[in-house]
Amino acid sequence: MRLLVVNAGSSSLKLSRLDDAGAVSAATTVESWQGAGHLGPLADFLAGCGPVDAVGHRLVHGGPRYGGPVVVDDLVTTYLYSVSHLAPLHNPRALAGIRATRELLPDVPAVAAFDTGFHTSLPRAAATYALPREWNERWGLRRYGFHGLSHAWAVRRGAELLHRDPAELRIVSCHLGAGASLAAVRGGISVDTTMGFTPLAGLVMNTRPGTVDPGLVLWLLEHGGVPLLELGDVLEHHAGLKGLSGTSGDLRDVLAGRAAGDDGCALAFDVYVHRLVREAAAMTAATGGLDLLVLTGGVGEHSPEVRAALADGLAHLGVALDDAGNRDATGDADISGAGSAVATVVVTAREDLEIRRQVLAVLDG
Repeated sequence: MRLLVVNAGSSSLKLSRLDDAGAVSAATTVESWQGAGHLGPLADFLAGCGPVDAVGHRLVHGGPRYGGPVVVDDLVTTYLYSVSHLAPLHNPRALAGIRATRELLPDVPAVAAFDTGFHTSLPRAAATYALPREWNERWGLRRYGFHGLSHAWAVRRGAELLHRDPAELRIVSCHLGAGASLAAVRGGISVDTTMGFTPLAGLVMNTRPGTVDPGLVLWLLEHGGVPLLELGDVLEHHAGLKGLSGTSGDLRDVLAGRAAGDDGCALAFDVYVHRLVREAAAMTAATGGLDLLVLTGGVGEHSPEVRAALADGLAHLGVALDDAGNRDATGDADISGAGSAVATVVVTAREDLEIRRQVLAVLDG
């Protein structure tokens, strides 16, 4: 099947065409994409990439209703519009991508694949907030988790590198990029994750703080005099590594400042690693131990410093790296140290291949 994969971000539009074997035959990123009415870049890509048999769309949030991929139709899009408030920066843009491709390819079937889908397997104890039951039921409050398409691919590919079935392994998957989350995977399914109702929770990220005491947030509103809109903007765009270091928040800038002796950058890196190690160890409580540690995403794939710091922090669990392998790793790589009780691998993020797998499963089924 020749597949068009549409990944509409908060400002950009990533397009790729996968051939019958799943190889990328064409790809482009449209910066500053304006939404559903901005058909030119998509039309230009389709004119040059060759025919497609189906379209796969990445959506951040499927809401309470969609725990797996679904064929796109009017009922699906109407529902997804109704829950756009759950992912206001991303779902409206993804729905704009759906509208645009339906206009240009009206007779080509399309499937929506959801980042939240991988985590619908969370046990009730892991998914439920200790809030009044009436609130949870009225508003569908639960821990949804995110980055599921990336975690799903990384888990399968990581196990494949070991020639093992992921269902046989206790796995902690680390999606480390500008946004970051961990997933605890046991029996091949997600049993815990670091993000929750929104993508603000969990790890320290480029511009997001990760988990913050809700009492602190209430204090800032009530006693700090921080306006609600400003607080939301800071938590999304000006906290995390950016807020602590005074840099752009890109880990490369933080590492450069740290190397130059900047105390703010050094502290930002230490806070980042502390939270990462703590949360990774917590995930092993959900898996009942650790057989495989998988690292993916921009930081996971390209930062030997973070990988080494994480391994050092998890040494008591049996994690050890091959120093040269970690330093020189490119693409998919096993960087486990000799005799390490836990395998550690780096996996290139390929959400497009996970979307392809889900599209094929839906259309073939």
